[in-house]
Amino acid sequence: MAAVDEAGVGRVVGEFLEMSHSVGPRDIAGLVDDTARALGMAGASVYLADVQQVRLMPLPDDRPHGAGADEPGIAVEGTLAGWAYRTMKPRTASADGRAELWLPLVDGVERIGVLRVATASADPAAQDAAQDAAQDAAQDTAQDAVQERCRTLASLTALVVISKAAFSDVMAEAVRSRPMTLQAELAWAFMPPRTLGTRNVTSSAALEPAYEIGGDAFDHSLLRDRLHLTVVDAMGHDLAAGGASAVAVAGCRSTRRAGGGLADIAAAVDGALARWIPDRLLTAVFADLDTRTGRLTWVNFGHPPPLLIRRQHVVPGALERPAQLPLGLGKGYPRGEAAVHHAQLEPGDRILIHTDGVTEARSVAGDLFGEERLVDLVVRSAAAGEPAPEALRRLILALLEHQDHRLIDDATIVLAEWHPRG
Repeated sequence: MAAVDEAGVGRVVGEFLEMSHSVGPRDIAGLVDDTARALGMAGASVYLADVQQVRLMPLPDDRPHGAGADEPGIAVEGTLAGWAYRTMKPRTASADGRAELWLPLVDGVERIGVLRVATASADPAAQDAAQDAAQDAAQDTAQDAVQERCRTLASLTALVVISKAAFSDVMAEAVRSRPMTLQAELAWAFMPPRTLGTRNVTSSAALEPAYEIGGDAFDHSLLRDRLHLTVVDAMGHDLAAGGASAVAVAGCRSTRRAGGGLADIAAAVDGALARWIPDRLLTAVFADLDTRTGRLTWVNFGHPPPLLIRRQHVVPGALERPAQLPLGLGKGYPRGEAAVHHAQLEPGDRILIHTDGVTEARSVAGDLFGEERLVDLVVRSAAAGEPAPEALRRLILALLEHQDHRLIDDATIVLAEWHPRG
């Protein structure tokens, strides 16, 4: 590795940030690789998680020998790259005198992919000559410096990828294995990142079938001291169903941002559906979690009740309350005041909200996926110490496998964990 002092590192980082404002999506891979070399590495490559989080796809690169759209990517399961993605921790391998470092690309707590950095391993002869403790310590210090620079590059790469992704078809196409239906395109356009969080709380969501979503949608948002959660399931599996769920998410956000509470959100969504998409029913759970106190508040309109997972067990019936009629029934069904429910969480508690497409998924033999299987998978993930995003990824894969990768109904899951500081 070429020697680069701290002043040189600062200059390279500054140049990266300056260039990031003007590069296009297909120039990011080259910028990252050039920056890695300027930092003394042998090169770097960017991989983004596909829509279903089963493969890590190379970011398209317009250089003569850059990655193309026909490259198959790397499997998330059973690879070093996938290990770094799943655990959100760096992974190193050495071969043929070179070291390869895989680092997770993370936006906040949202996993977006991995960064591969190639570095020159120490020369074996030099390692044999390093006999005294001072030389060993110097070698360790050099390795620490390399890893620190790689982590810095990974953070910069994540920032520039996210900044360009919002208006780039290049990255959207890179993480898709086939075209999306019109209703799926509409649904994903309205939904937030799959994972968000702070030091007090984390919320993660998963939705399948990713390319043919019909009427399911989720929303989660961080307010000053509050996490808002929404899961909706519109009747049907067509564009009208996608439109109904989009209206529900938009109505929720509009009311929430105007200072309205859960009852106001329900009234706004109910009214919007009755006016603009009549005869299209929608079940929903809208919830707020006070991130300081752990106070959970929610309303339920015809939806499966949320589940409370505490100390690696589901607390039976903890959040089970009588559900009100679905939204969108229209004037023939007068609706009274929304019933607002409350519960007190303990540190480490997880809240799971799902649509009926999860528990009612059937195998080829007719076997229901069921709530018991759902709970067992989530509890086992918690016992294994898996973070919420990885627990949901594995749960969705199990659900897809149960139905032979042909879901008949949408399946949406939101998993929120309250982990207050101290």
